[in-house]
Amino acid sequence: MAVVLVLEIARCVIVDVQELRKTYRHWTRQQAREVRALQGVSLHACAGEVFGLLGPNGAGKTTLIKTLLGVVRPSSGCATLFGKPAGSTEASLRVGYLPESLRIDRHHTARSALRFYGRMSGMSEATISRRSDELLQLVGLAGRDRESVKRFSKGMYQRLGLAQSLMHDPDLLVLDEPTDGLDPVGRNQVRQVLELLRNQGKTIFLNSHILQEVELVCSRVAILASGKIRGMGTIDELAKLHGEAKTVLKLIPAGASESTEAFADRLCQRLNADRSLIQITQEPETIRLELGTNIQSSVDQTIDLVREAHYSIVSLSVIRPSLEQTFLKLVETPSHVPDESEAPEC
Repeated sequence: MAVVLVLEIARCVIVDVQELRKTYRHWTRQQAREVRALQGVSLHACAGEVFGLLGPNGAGKTTLIKTLLGVVRPSSGCATLFGKPAGSTEASLRVGYLPESLRIDRHHTARSALRFYGRMSGMSEATISRRSDELLQLVGLAGRDRESVKRFSKGMYQRLGLAQSLMHDPDLLVLDEPTDGLDPVGRNQVRQVLELLRNQGKTIFLNSHILQEVELVCSRVAILASGKIRGMGTIDELAKLHGEAKTVLKLIPAGASESTEAFADRLCQRLNADRSLIQITQEPETIRLELGTNIQSSVDQTIDLVREAHYSIVSLSVIRPSLEQTFLKLVETPSHVPDESEAPEC
């Protein structure tokens, strides 16, 4: 049974990075200056997962992606794709890549560009023709496939780049800012494509600075800053571990006799909490009670006191920090990192 479990884990892990370090050395006239781009990075992405890599400028994201593609050699540690060394022929043949700034010769049309990339991948003319038709339709360029790419907007370039990364039907997509330059309609279209690919079992490893997009499409994310992983997990897991959730109650003073401020003071005493933990706001038809925690015991005591004070509860909801709030907190303050030696849940 143990052997079967190990084999199953090995099968489902597509991207595996262990203690990856990369140090660049810049030589000046007097001495060598070292830049530690990656400092012991460990992460994994499983089959059928959309994994997001986030981080500020200079965090080491580009170095990590180049290492996965075999463009950069690590100083120490290892990275494998499909169980093969990153950059090896066996791994590279199963990878599709969309760079942040794709460059296509201006004499190409969308269709001729896809033919060029298909031939580079060793595809037959019949397969190139079929895949071109499918992908141009998929990314919304079917009606403009014979126009010169020099007339393309940045968004059209980006959609063509996504098509070329899919040309040889890879099992892993590495996407660098896939929605950069797209309008809301284009971003929605790319999201639909990514969801379709995920449902087909493809693994997607993407780097993006548009946190709202990441929040919508990613199964898990890793937040990288100064060459180190500051947090990793699902959006909800990161919010729970690194953010303070709030409980919001909408109330109607059905038979309440005391003022809202007096009620708030009494609630502070009941919870033995600081007054800043509780915010009460008078709205047109209700009173908004915001409790700066979602600890169950505190919520239970709050509900008990609300009823004692003869307020009617219209609604109760828990508001978790957004990915942006979690991201800013983790980037500013180093946090606990999950132990990658534990078996990944795929």
